[in-house]
Amino acid sequence: MKTVEFKSVLRYSPDKMQKNIVFATDRLTTDLYCFEPGQAQRPHKHVESDKIYVVLEGTGRFTIGRTTREFKAGTSVLVPAGEEHGVINMAEERLVLFVVTAPPAPLKPENKI
Repeated sequence: MKTVEFKSVLRYSPDKMQKNIVFATDRLTTDLYCFEPGQAQRPHKHVESDKIYVVLEGTGRFTIGRTTREFKAGTSVLVPAGEEHGVINMAEERLVLFVVTAPPAPLKPENKI
């Protein structure tokens, strides 16, 4: 059995939102997204992958398709495959999201190891 303590994975950067891998398999990926105030994940979409955001800490402004709403800790948000989505931390506190993507989105060539 593999386990991970979230505190050991949390990483922040003053430059940009950090995507920190928790688990990755051929069928799904799980990450912790860590945002400082004002940081954002630019709008994008995954043609073949669903995504679930779980707000663990803070408040995020989510844009899913044409809808924009703020969600606080304790809220989950589903993004169906093909739907454009993005997040911004408009608050003065950090934002932490647990993110599940299935199947995993293909890596951009510059992100492959």
